Amino acid sequence: MLPTLALAVVAVFFLARAMPGDAVSAMLGERGTDEAVARLTAELGLDRSVPEQLWSYVTLLAQGNLGMSIGARVPVLQLVAERLPATLLLTLMAIILSLLLSLPLAFIAALRAGRWEDVAVRSGLQVGLSAPIFFLGLLLLTLFAAQWRIFPVGGYGDTPLEHIYHLFLPALTLALSFTAVATRSLRASLLGTLRAEHVAFARSKGLPESVVMRSHVLRPAAAATVSLVGLQIGGLLGGAVITESVFAIPGVGRLMVDSIFARDYPVVQGLTLVLAVLVSLTFLATDLTVAWLDPRATQRRRS
Repeated sequence: MLPTLALAVVAVFFLARAMPGDAVSAMLGERGTDEAVARLTAELGLDRSVPEQLWSYVTLLAQGNLGMSIGARVPVLQLVAERLPATLLLTLMAIILSLLLSLPLAFIAALRAGRWEDVAVRSGLQVGLSAPIFFLGLLLLTLFAAQWRIFPVGGYGDTPLEHIYHLFLPALTLALSFTAVATRSLRASLLGTLRAEHVAFARSKGLPESVVMRSHVLRPAAAATVSLVGLQIGGLLGGAVITESVFAIPGVGRLMVDSIFARDYPVVQGLTLVLAVLVSLTFLATDLTVAWLDPRATQRRRS
């Protein structure tokens, strides 16, 4: 994790400055005079050399300081703390909805492999695989918010229940795209586990089918799905950028888009670094969960 985060710090620093345009022009606009441009450039420290700016950024980062937003003139950490809960809740709801959809669909497809139920499930999953996230979001927004008025058009709400209510459609948008991938992976794992010798042995002992499915089939097969969920966290966070823009959610995804257009380098760097830390922690938690679900995976790695 540490080398990955160190590489992310350096890469984000240079990529942010590789964007066309500059922050001073974005802040002053077309009416900015040469004197105002020079004064603001010196004030923001953008007149220093790139190595000096990098050293200053790393030094502040080591102190837990993500810098100061160029546009909002507030600490980046404050902006992240205000926007991050909405994105985390959106991602969590998307994962829960995806698992609630993919688990029964995968079981139906695996237990009825080769029959019309399996074909129907796999055919329906092609919609989630092929449809872009923004298209699914606009479609759900048009049907459930604009036409039928079941859910709000956008926003985040004020109370925890309102947060869940407002984020249901955006979470469903992300979940539909991820359900297709999770269902296919879990179906393949279930098919392989159902043919395993330990499952046949458990059935020969006279164990109830529910026990066989829960303890001898689902748990080993779930390890592959957990790994896939961990790998897809980054994709869900990336999809949240588009989803938050479509549904007007005040999360880090929308803040990232606004900061990129405003050339707000500290905010772009801080958000990317925070997301890199979250993804790295998710990978660590995924490895620990897989080792708990399937100890054989850890033994194979050690061997």
